[in-house]
Amino acid sequence: MDINSVELLEQVRKFTLASVKPSRYEHCERVAQTAMVLCELFDIHPWKGYFAGLAHDMCRDLDEETLLSLASHDRRPITEVEKQKPLLLHGRAAAVKLFRDFGVEDTDILQAVARHTLGSDKMRPLAKIIFVADKIEPGRPQSNQKYREPFYTMPLDQMCLTVLDENIAYQKSKGKTVVEQTLQFRESLIRDIQAASNGGTN
Repeated sequence: MDINSVELLEQVRKFTLASVKPSRYEHCERVAQTAMVLCELFDIHPWKGYFAGLAHDMCRDLDEETLLSLASHDRRPITEVEKQKPLLLHGRAAAVKLFRDFGVEDTDILQAVARHTLGSDKMRPLAKIIFVADKIEPGRPQSNQKYREPFYTMPLDQMCLTVLDENIAYQKSKGKTVVEQTLQFRESLIRDIQAASNGGTN
């Protein structure tokens, strides 16, 4: 289906409203709005940002068995960490559901939804935007206007790295282990930032 379809968007919205608690749906709306702003900064169709933002947590409140079952259909291995904490699979589960049940074939959107939790290397611009929007949307405790403003002047990879480092520091402060996939994401961002500073492009 065409992701520009209002009908498709409303189908996803209806599913999300029915599947997550109200506060989570409000978070999805704020991520969608934030993603639109970021997409405009980086010449990506704002509608794609809104759609992916709205859908990114659509499976967040499903039970663990359902998350494991859905994620098993994306042809990627489920790691031991994900088996121990199936909640980490909610993005992958949502991407499977978008493809299987809603006919979404846009690979940028599917990747953005699937990888917004842990990140990964080889993330496309839209996926990075959703990763950032999820962490800086106005409902986050730290995210006042003064906090957000500097982000809008950064290249996308630097924006992503800044958010990621904040998230890693938070995880460590809680005594949690940062998973390998997230560390690989960080390394890929640093490589891309260094390449851009040496004359490449972001």
